[in-house]
Amino acid sequence: MSHTAGRTTSESDRALHARLTGFLSDVELDGVKATGERLIDAAGGIEELPGHKVMVAYGGGKDSTYVVAFVRAVQLHLAVHYDRTFTLRVANMRHAGVPLAVMENIDRVYRALGLLDDERAELLTIDHTLVRLFRVDLPLPEHLVAINRVDVLMNGHRAAGDGRPTFCNSCNLAVADFYGRAAWFDGGVDAVMTGDSRREQLLYSAWIMRLAKACGVDVAECRSMGFQGILTALRGIGDSYFRELFGDDSDTELAEREVSTGDRSLQPEFVSIYDLVSYRVHDHWDLIVDFLGFRFDDLAFSFSESDCANPTLMAHLRGLRSQHVQGRSYDDGISEYLELAEELMRKKEMPQNLIDLALSRYDSPEKRAHRRALSADFAREAFGLSEDALVAMVCSPFTDRGERLQDFLDRCHPAMSAEADRLHAVLRAETGDDAEAVSWLEEVSGLTIAHLRTLYGSFLVDFGNTETIISRVRAGDPHKHRVATVDPRTGAPALELISGR
Repeated sequence: MSHTAGRTTSESDRALHARLTGFLSDVELDGVKATGERLIDAAGGIEELPGHKVMVAYGGGKDSTYVVAFVRAVQLHLAVHYDRTFTLRVANMRHAGVPLAVMENIDRVYRALGLLDDERAELLTIDHTLVRLFRVDLPLPEHLVAINRVDVLMNGHRAAGDGRPTFCNSCNLAVADFYGRAAWFDGGVDAVMTGDSRREQLLYSAWIMRLAKACGVDVAECRSMGFQGILTALRGIGDSYFRELFGDDSDTELAEREVSTGDRSLQPEFVSIYDLVSYRVHDHWDLIVDFLGFRFDDLAFSFSESDCANPTLMAHLRGLRSQHVQGRSYDDGISEYLELAEELMRKKEMPQNLIDLALSRYDSPEKRAHRRALSADFAREAFGLSEDALVAMVCSPFTDRGERLQDFLDRCHPAMSAEADRLHAVLRAETGDDAEAVSWLEEVSGLTIAHLRTLYGSFLVDFGNTETIISRVRAGDPHKHRVATVDPRTGAPALELISGR
């Protein structure tokens, strides 16, 4: 393919453009043309277009797959009709909850779109601070897995394993960091294409600024800084959040999780394609499944999206909480989580066939047993977490100065019931040389004794009270639902607000 003097058209461009646009509706084709004209204007004319760089953040799920395909159609449209086009940067973020199936989906999509060998494409994988060219089999850095494991455990113990705080709070701050690193890497980009509507962007920005103000951030200054201001506000939120989680003197943890804010002199424009397309997956099923080769993997496709397996673990934790904390059955907890999941899927207008697919994986005792084993295996392989550690997390025995420790030992580790005072002493740091007790605590929790002592001095979050940043974050999170459950103390019917994805 020739790239001399910005000329980018080739027969392969024409053939790929024809195949790709053959899957698009007339409305989508009009959107492709309109977006192309907008990019020409933003670049300063068609001759300047080859120097223009456009980024798409690719989570690996079905929705972001569509955005990548749409922007690739714009790139090819300009190449075919104007002999000039922009550089497309596609950046995917990973964390421990992203299974290989997601990377394999991304690889198939890239291959179908002809991106892997196109010099006009920059395909980046960002693993926290490590930025590399995409490769389907890139190993996940052990350091990143360790950070993710600690975050899940520390958040989970504070939230008794509730889905969103346990898995999403730290991850969402990591996503902000990812956007900064991806947008400013190697000279930065001129535009970021997103599937979020302008209204969604404004609502999200307003929520961030309210939260940042409550954390003591100068939001007036942030509002004057564009995209960097959003990231600066999120850095302030993250600093407050992780101080609440790890303590004020946890310099290492705070530095490892600091949100990158980029270069103020390079401010990419955010371009929404939301009003130009349909996001209902059944409107472009043939494109995503048949042409792009997207597969709804048994583990990676979990209820509302298909970009990580953490929602499967959220359901698993609900089952463990029902069994080990409330004295009911594991399946009771799963049924409650499925009630939440179905509500979220319908809110997201997922097609009935995908809703049925997600729910069908739990529709018999045998399938639920299989999902339980699958979840336990994934927790161990992805995060290095044993079932003991997950059970400890939903029981939250160490917070509130070990208020629930004796009950936890009686229920889950009866052989240690008589050792509660000894364990309290270790957690209070009164007997730091009790190596046997320290070893048992670390083994059963998956945390270091230093982190356990931090939990011991912390409290189980009361989500009905928004005085803490952890509770304020969940209060503003729409991914919640009241499920019908049973009050374990009285046996009476009850409603409980739970969160998930």
